[in-house]
Amino acid sequence: MWKEIYMSLLIKELLHLAQVRFTDEGCLTPGLDAEILLCYMLNRDKSYLFLHYGDTLDEKACEEYFRLVDIRASGKPVQYITAQQEFMGLPFIVNEHVLIPRQDTETLVETAIEEIKKREVPFGGFRILDLCCGSGSIAVSLAYHLKPVKMKIIGSDISVEALNIAKINAKINEVEEIQFIEGDLFTPFPKNKKGAGKKKFDLIISNPPYIPSRVLPTLMREVRDHEPMLALDGGEDGVDFYIKILREAPAYLKKDGLLLMEIGYDQGEILTALTEAAGAYKPVKIIKDLAGNDRVVRITLGG
Repeated sequence: MWKEIYMSLLIKELLHLAQVRFTDEGCLTPGLDAEILLCYMLNRDKSYLFLHYGDTLDEKACEEYFRLVDIRASGKPVQYITAQQEFMGLPFIVNEHVLIPRQDTETLVETAIEEIKKREVPFGGFRILDLCCGSGSIAVSLAYHLKPVKMKIIGSDISVEALNIAKINAKINEVEEIQFIEGDLFTPFPKNKKGAGKKKFDLIISNPPYIPSRVLPTLMREVRDHEPMLALDGGEDGVDFYIKILREAPAYLKKDGLLLMEIGYDQGEILTALTEAAGAYKPVKIIKDLAGNDRVVRITLGG
């Protein structure tokens, strides 16, 4: 669609054309997307754009920018185009093997940080397990923001591709002491003859798949067509993973160990009921995000 456009354009003209295109395609943040892609292409920050709105880009640069605009207009998220996303103030590499870290999940991480800081450091340090770790955003953020608290963190995921990205993100953020393990939920962690986990944790944290299967076709195209279904599909009612985690977690938690999980905005009531039915836990606490929606379920072992 760009063939009739003169290909040497001012930066402000490029941004305007991209914003119009994104608006027509139904992108939620057309202006922001246009700026992010141009910053990415130029390898500059936003302040550069503001200072150089009147600069002209040559034909080659314009063609490359319009190529990126076409990719975004097709529905591919900006984060997968740039392979970058900020989370908890840290840089993360992302691709279509991992979910894009979202601000909602920062509520989960912030809750975990607050809880750890309130507790006395056990002998040998805290042991933390991040189930369904994906890009490693939770494990890496905890390791980074809890320095110099002594701890050992394990991140596990069923996806080898996701674990490869998580390892890169740990290296980028200089928290390489995290151990990443492949496996489905608790399967990589053996139990003793009494049925207790050979490794026990002070904190088990997870942002598991929780979108009901029937809802997946109705999601925004950016999510539906590009983010990994493996990390989204929570089963018919969206609670399959919660049921499994609630059933298995007691074997792997220390006395008064804490289980924190992200939940959907409408899942607080059902998670409370599922936890009560599990019978191994104290009464739950539902924590809301900045928008006032249910976002985190806080569960303590010891019914």
